[in-house]
Amino acid sequence: MKYGTLYGVGIGPGAPDLLTRRAIKVLRSADVIVLPRSSLYGESVAWRTVKTVARKSEEQEHLFLTFPMKRDPERHKAAWDNAFAKIGPRLEQGLSVAFATEGDPSLYSTFIYLQREAPIRWPGVRVAVIPGVSSIAAVPALTGTPLADGLGRIAIIPAGYGVADLVDVLNRFDTTILMKIGSAMENIFEALRITGLTEKAVYVSRATMPQQRVVSDIREMTPERGDCFAMIIVSRKERSGVLAGDILADKLLEETGP
Repeated sequence: MKYGTLYGVGIGPGAPDLLTRRAIKVLRSADVIVLPRSSLYGESVAWRTVKTVARKSEEQEHLFLTFPMKRDPERHKAAWDNAFAKIGPRLEQGLSVAFATEGDPSLYSTFIYLQREAPIRWPGVRVAVIPGVSSIAAVPALTGTPLADGLGRIAIIPAGYGVADLVDVLNRFDTTILMKIGSAMENIFEALRITGLTEKAVYVSRATMPQQRVVSDIREMTPERGDCFAMIIVSRKERSGVLAGDILADKLLEETGP
């Protein structure tokens, strides 16, 4: 059977003008755009981002699929069973299907599961990934926080899934990015206090969206539950650029040999 192409399209952090030219091309040409949402009644953030470039005609289907943001395996399984039941027949008809995913499809994306399952369910189907601007790029641009320079090392943590080792991570990495914060805020604040890095942290919620919020000094915040679109970047700023990195590299070579 010859299937239509399945695209995972990164649509960026929320601002429509951060859509890439390739993403716009695929979204305009696709027969079907799949638009994830967290509930039957809530607005799809993906649709809010792509509606300015999607085709406004009956020739293109806009398929809304609900993926509840809960850690309940049964609810997730039911949501994916429904998604496969909707996406499969369209691919079997030879239609191109673009799954719009916030940020980048390869980073904590709903699309990853579909990408893995597609070749099993529809052998021979072509899967194409269209990279998008991630919040990992958008937030530092908003806050003026360089992520890494020289020998700088970065840790990316999905904080909502546990931060038991956060003190160790904060001490070992030059920059720590905390995503998917959820109910972990209080534990994050405590880890920052223990490591003395509270002043090195910046909080950003819904970067590039109309509801964007930036808190440069998180001591002004209470340890409230974090927005699912929130991020905390902790930058130690203990190295001073490429030159410092080169000096450290030379020192390491002297000590260990080429």
